[in-house]
Order: sequence, then C-alpha cells, then structure tokens
Amino acid sequence: MKKFFNNRIAFPVKELAESGKLSGMLLLLFTVISLLMTNVFIGESYIAFWQKKAGIDFFSKTLEHWVNDGLMAVFFLLVGLEIKREILKGELSEVKKALLPVFSAAGGVIFPALIFVFFNSGTEYIRGWAIPTATDIAFSLGVLTLLGKRVPFSLKIFLTALAIIDDLIAILIIAFIYTSSLSLIYLYLSLFVMSVLLLFNKYKVRYLSLYYILGIFLWFFILKSGVHATIAGVMLAFTIPLKYIEQLEIFLHKPVTYFILPVFALVNTAIPVDTEAMSSLTSSLGLGIILGLFAGKVTGITFFSYLANKLRIGKIPENISFKHMIGVGFVAGIGFTMSIFITNLSFTNSFILNESKLAVLIGSLISALTGILVFRSIKDKTHVKKINADS
Repeated sequence: MKKFFNNRIAFPVKELAESGKLSGMLLLLFTVISLLMTNVFIGESYIAFWQKKAGIDFFSKTLEHWVNDGLMAVFFLLVGLEIKREILKGELSEVKKALLPVFSAAGGVIFPALIFVFFNSGTEYIRGWAIPTATDIAFSLGVLTLLGKRVPFSLKIFLTALAIIDDLIAILIIAFIYTSSLSLIYLYLSLFVMSVLLLFNKYKVRYLSLYYILGIFLWFFILKSGVHATIAGVMLAFTIPLKYIEQLEIFLHKPVTYFILPVFALVNTAIPVDTEAMSSLTSSLGLGIILGLFAGKVTGITFFSYLANKLRIGKIPENISFKHMIGVGFVAGIGFTMSIFITNLSFTNSFILNESKLAVLIGSLISALTGILVFRSIKDKTHVKKINADS
C-alpha cells in the first residue's frame, strides 16, 4: 500500500507541483470555490467576511486589505527577485537576447491599452486602462506546460522573459499611476530605510534577517506614504545580494504559489454573477477589458515580435513558427492575478469592481482556450512557414 501511494499518488502530485501545472490548477480551483461561495452557498456573508477588520487599534485593516497590501507584498518581493536575477544573469542579461521579449512585452501592453481607451475614452472607466495589459505568469506557463511537447522549450523561455518584463511594466504603472496623495514624512522615512538597505548590499552584509526586518519597516512606511505598499516588496528585492537571490526565491516559491496566490483568488473573485453582471460584459468597460486581453495581447505581441525580427532588432528562434507566436500571444492574454490586482487599484465602486473582475475572468478564459486550440492545431511534423525564412 505504501509503495502504491508513493508511486501512483505522491509522485504524480510532486511532478505536477514541480512542473508548474499545480499552481494554475490551484488558482482555478480557488476561483471556482470563491464564485460558488458567493453565488450558491452563503452569498453576502462570504463577501462580508473579507471586510472584517483585524489588527491593533492604530493599525487595523480589513482582511481583504491585509491580503492585497500585505501578503501580495511578498508576492511582489518574489517578482522583484525574478526580475533582478533575469537582468543580472538570466535571459535579460544580454541585450541581444533581451530585445525580442522587451519589444514583444511592449506590444503586449500598448495594444490592449489602446483597445481599452478606444472603448472607454471620456468615460469614468478610463482609469482602468492598465487592467488588460497584464499577464499572469503562473497561469500562462501552466497552460504551456499542460500542452507538453507541442510547445518548444525556447517558447517557454520566451514567455517567461516576456511575462517578467510585463510584470516590471506593471510595477512601474502601479508606482507612478496608482499612487494616492503622498505623505512626505513617510516617504522620506521609506527612502531612508531604502538607503540603509542599499548600503547593506554595497558592503555585502550577509545576514538576510536584517534585510527582512528593515523590509517590514520599508513596507509600513511605503504603505503610509501613499505609494502602494506592494512596491516595497520590489524595492526590497533589488537590494538583496545576488548570491542570495536564488536561495530566497526557492524559500518563497511554495508559500507564494500554494498559499498567497490562492488566498488572493479567494478574496478577489467573490463576484456576484447575475443577469445584471452578465449584461455588463457588453458595456464599454467589459468590452475594453475582454477584447484588450483576448485581441490586444496577441496582436501586440505578434506584431512587435515580427517587427523586431524583420528589423533584426531581435531574433525569433528557428524552431518557433508564426503560429507558435500567435498561440503564445493568446496565452499571454491570461491576465487573471495581475489584472485583478490592477482592477483593485483602479476603482472603488463595488459594482464597477465586480464588472471589471468578471470581464478579466472571461477575457482570461477565452484567451487560454484559444491559445490551447492554436497549439493543438500545430502538428509535430507539419512544416509551418517560419518567420525567419524571409529575414
């Protein structure tokens, strides 16, 4: 019996976890649970639960805020570490290698934003222009992994680099666009802490516990300054010495993937789905988000990749066809976590929030399904015209 458990159950689960499939499945599972709790089982009570306050008198926040401002700061710490590692010694460390995903990511941000603006220019929804520009790296890579050998390994590397750049752009948007009125005192205090952390890095201070302690102070001061608190995670990541980055990434990967992101999904997909909500999907806001993710991402990524290749700014690998690029463009339209996160920063009205989140779910779903269909239509032995053939 023990041998059966180890071979038939434990090993497949371990394989799923290591391949990245489980992370996407967990996000999907917890999203379904949240939607069912909201619409089938306990309804308003479930939504109200996340609005309960927790904390001490002078620093009390709702459970939703603790997740979005607190736990997600740890997620952004992991994102920051990945960005720094890729820039210093990964796929983004060489200019020639980095240019293709940089151009592609730019296209994948510009086109969805333009589509959203086209539908919502001059309306109260325009503040949400960045919602369809995001890519959920866990979900998108999970989809590619599910497709197995149909997806060349070089394409997974390309999507990873593209999604990391996409995250960096999202971080910059959050820092400069979604910042409320500033408290200069707390801003100066956060800059002071950041300066100390940079000195630690310069003089190679090796006690990571000191970085953690100062990181908590940095998070608190950033939160109070008016800049979104999650930026503290990225700022802290950029001060961590390179030799400790991989160690810290390994340490954070499981708690972020198997706890923080699923909890984020539980909290932020408590969306009432009724006739009014479904009809809102055809509003300018709904269409801007859905078409931004579904059409904007694939158009921007494919066009900018092709342009970079033609101009010899970046080179698409020989084993990647034009159809592969279209497929990865659709998969990159899975905005999910990052799009919902930006939604929370864009709006305060609960109806608009729910309308936006539902549109994110629909846009992400049809992008994922279309991407899967595109990849499944690529036969292993079919010689598809390469983009490089005429370059």
